[in-house]
Amino acid sequence: IRQLYDKGLVYRGVKVMPFSTACNTPLSNFESHQNYKDVQDPAVTVSFPLDEDANISLLAWTTTPWTLPSNLALCVNPELQYVKLRDSATGKIYILMESRLIALYKSDSEYEILDRQYRDKGAFAVVVDSYVKEEEGTGVVHQAPYFGADDYRVCMDFNIIQKDSVPVCPVDASGCFTAEVTDFAGQYVKDADKNIIKLLKEKGRLVHSSSFKHSYPFCWRSDTPLIYKAVPSWFVRVEHMVEKLLENNAQCYWVPDFVREKRFGNWLKDARDWAISRNRYWGTPIPLWVSDDFEEVVCVGSVAELEELSGVKVTDLHRESIDHLTIPSHCGKGFLHRVSEVFDCWFESGSMPYAQVHYPFENKKELEDAFPADFIAEGIDQTRGWFYTLLVLSTALFGRPPFKNVIVNGLVLASDGQKMSKRKKNYPDPMSIVNSYGADALRLYLINSPVVRAENLRFKEEGVRDILKDVFLPWYNAYRFLAQNVQILQHKDEGREFLYNENTVKESNNIMDKWILSFTQSLIQFFKAEMAAYRLYTVVPRLVKFVDILTNWYVRMNRRRLKGENGTEDCIMALETLFSVLFSMCRLMAPYTPFITELMYQNLKTLIDPASVQEKNTESIHYLMLPQVREDLIDKRIESAVSCLQSVIELGRVIRDRKTIPVKYPLKEVVVIHQDPEALENIRSLEKYVLEELNVRQVTLSTDKEKYGVRLRAEPDHMVLGKRLKGAFKLVMAAVKELKSEQLEEFQETGTIVVEGHELHGEDLRLMYQVAGGSTQFEAHSDAQVLVLLDVTPDQSMVDEGVAREVINRIQKLRKKRNLVPTDEITVYYRAHPEGDYLDTVIKEHTDFIFATIKAALKPYPVPTSKEVLIQETTQLKGSELEITLVRGGLCQDVGPACAYVNLRVYVNGTEQDGVLLLENPKGDNTLRAAPDLPSSAEALLCQYINLQLVNAQPQECQKGTVGTLLMENPVGKNGLTYQGLLRETAKVFGLRSRRLKLFLDEAQTQGKHKLLVCLSKDIWKFLLRSS
Repeated sequence: IRQLYDKGLVYRGVKVMPFSTACNTPLSNFESHQNYKDVQDPAVTVSFPLDEDANISLLAWTTTPWTLPSNLALCVNPELQYVKLRDSATGKIYILMESRLIALYKSDSEYEILDRQYRDKGAFAVVVDSYVKEEEGTGVVHQAPYFGADDYRVCMDFNIIQKDSVPVCPVDASGCFTAEVTDFAGQYVKDADKNIIKLLKEKGRLVHSSSFKHSYPFCWRSDTPLIYKAVPSWFVRVEHMVEKLLENNAQCYWVPDFVREKRFGNWLKDARDWAISRNRYWGTPIPLWVSDDFEEVVCVGSVAELEELSGVKVTDLHRESIDHLTIPSHCGKGFLHRVSEVFDCWFESGSMPYAQVHYPFENKKELEDAFPADFIAEGIDQTRGWFYTLLVLSTALFGRPPFKNVIVNGLVLASDGQKMSKRKKNYPDPMSIVNSYGADALRLYLINSPVVRAENLRFKEEGVRDILKDVFLPWYNAYRFLAQNVQILQHKDEGREFLYNENTVKESNNIMDKWILSFTQSLIQFFKAEMAAYRLYTVVPRLVKFVDILTNWYVRMNRRRLKGENGTEDCIMALETLFSVLFSMCRLMAPYTPFITELMYQNLKTLIDPASVQEKNTESIHYLMLPQVREDLIDKRIESAVSCLQSVIELGRVIRDRKTIPVKYPLKEVVVIHQDPEALENIRSLEKYVLEELNVRQVTLSTDKEKYGVRLRAEPDHMVLGKRLKGAFKLVMAAVKELKSEQLEEFQETGTIVVEGHELHGEDLRLMYQVAGGSTQFEAHSDAQVLVLLDVTPDQSMVDEGVAREVINRIQKLRKKRNLVPTDEITVYYRAHPEGDYLDTVIKEHTDFIFATIKAALKPYPVPTSKEVLIQETTQLKGSELEITLVRGGLCQDVGPACAYVNLRVYVNGTEQDGVLLLENPKGDNTLRAAPDLPSSAEALLCQYINLQLVNAQPQECQKGTVGTLLMENPVGKNGLTYQGLLRETAKVFGLRSRRLKLFLDEAQTQGKHKLLVCLSKDIWKFLLRSS
């Protein structure tokens, strides 16, 4: 303040200021703009008789009747036309603006115009000014100079009042009339409105009375209506440096940039001198000591200076400690006393960069070297608050902007659009939201909202819930799916350890792996560029969209690969790809969702090769650097190809939804029409994904839509066009339906078309493709690039398969309901009632298909009593009752290779023999219809088959069942086989490593048959084969 004072920028003046009657203090202009509300106020039209002829009155309109007792003049606009008229009902003569006649009279018959003229100064202070507008009132504005800024200025211009004179104001600091207004003394001004209107009516001066809804300022602290009141205040000069403020503002980088040019820039253009004083007790005292007549002013710049001038030791700068201090006058005016006001708190906020480092008394060089700040962030309301005061003080003191970069966020409002209020309790408890959905969900909801674009957000709890449902759960499920399948891989192949090293990871040849890796690297590239530009509002939506891309496209279309169904090496490729993407995703999302990313990382890091980590401290995800862009992995051609694939699949799904054909039901054919042959080739390379995702038997690619008789047709938007065209709508609607396909294709490109003389636009018409000739075989849908035709004709075999898929869906839902994981081995029992009906037949005919999908044995009722029932449910499907029961444990349905020969040498009845094992998997029962015949000689093999059972194994190790069969025959070849060799070949049956197997004979269960048990215990057992 001392530096501002020394520059002549601090002065005392009288101005009409926003005034809080609840806080008994004036507010600055920018404070008054922080809390506007729509209110209903009285609107009255009052007559003011002329001195020279009391029968003629000027009519003035006001929404503040309480200011009428302070009226000193009337103001008219010299550039607009006024009329003198006789009121037909009362015979009274009035003067008002011609364009505002409609405010008082509904028809011309209610008045008679006597004269038209421009008004100039009248006999009793009728003044002129262009601020009088023709949009409201009567065109005559009454002047209460101590309650309106324009009133004050106009009355000053016409010498009705004198500049900086002590205001004669009949309203006290609490907003109540003083004794000068005898009829309403002591009444709060807003409460006095109705009594003033009553008095005007009694005196015949009330011409018209109504109510008026408008936006009105309220005190941001007390939430009470402000009034405008002339008060003496201390000011900082601002108006003289508006151009410099605009110049400094232009040097700052604003996000979003419209705030700099529009909201903040427009505010700066109209900047007024800043009232920095407040009539409060609590606050920082203004260090000005003045004489009684305010002619002598001393601005104290430090504690030391105050001690020197006052001769008193100062240890506390609060009012109670310094208000009594006096300074001797140098002009013979006795003693100077401190002014009673304290600083506007926004002055202190604007002083923050300097005050926090005790500038200029300390750290002078450090502050000047580091100034301006690199970055700040605050709400949109601070364009008239902190941003403004920072800029004003920085420009006034140093001529420089106070910051380089600034992010502006919008305001979080209650769900009804009102400002959140502790008093109204119109918002949910934040901790309740956090406890219900987690802090990350709340953070991402806010960061991914209009708030980061400097727009307002109506906070809704369901929005936080949707983040949890639509983003976090799919993302977490992808992470869990990765962890489960890595665990299965490691158990399946004990000698293999999954360790991720991004430097040595093999490059996958799978196109979907290449696509998601390229897409991820493009995301990292975009992330870094946009974050460097502070554009959160572009970054977070892309990250959220990426979760959808990863889970609903990559993971969905590669589930079989990730589960190892295409072989171990391909499984590892897919798992490494998914791991790479999730690891990168966690690092990108960590600043926004710190908790879930930390949870994932703590588990993922156990699978990361320590040799590949560059960071010294890897304890937390938040200690890691952002991933580097690997441009060698970016392939825009593949990204474009998959994007086209996604369009085809999404268009096909829309057709299915439109025809209410679930994806579970297969269809014959999808035809993809694209004008770019290269795009079609891209789709051809990804054809298998189209087949799977759309569940169709055939994909046909073409560039010729004429071949399929495809035509465009248009449907008008009845609501939009009907409202706009009114009576002409029916004619236009009929014409729209007659438009040719060629015309509509042109409309697609240009966006406009003229129909029956009316120009129509994109929002007026809905375009659809249809197959000419009324064909019901194909249903069409398209976007701007590709057209998809789906053959929707029914086929009974496909309908049957769809029903089988419905059964599968119910089984899988039961698994999920019971919280089962893929490694939990189960058997499914079912009963379709009535038996032999359509549903029962479909299930029996599709048993193998259902089994192959659910990876569990499917058996008809009854359920064996010895089985542990996990869950049971009865449901309706296709008019039949379907009962499904899941029990623990599986039956052998998918065990071992179809055929493998094993040569071996064994001892039978004390005799060494050579033989051959034929390993098979016959239907899972592993038993012969009759007992084998005994061998005719000691040289023959005693046993023609051996049943195997896997015991002491973990569920995830039983990928190929727990029961197998070795058929022993004696064809060609008598090469010897050691015990270890037999272990290896037996291991093939179960897909396990032979070194984890021990073989022994379960003598208690043989009973004429030979059951060889394969045990995974730690004990060492001896392999024996002997006659029972």
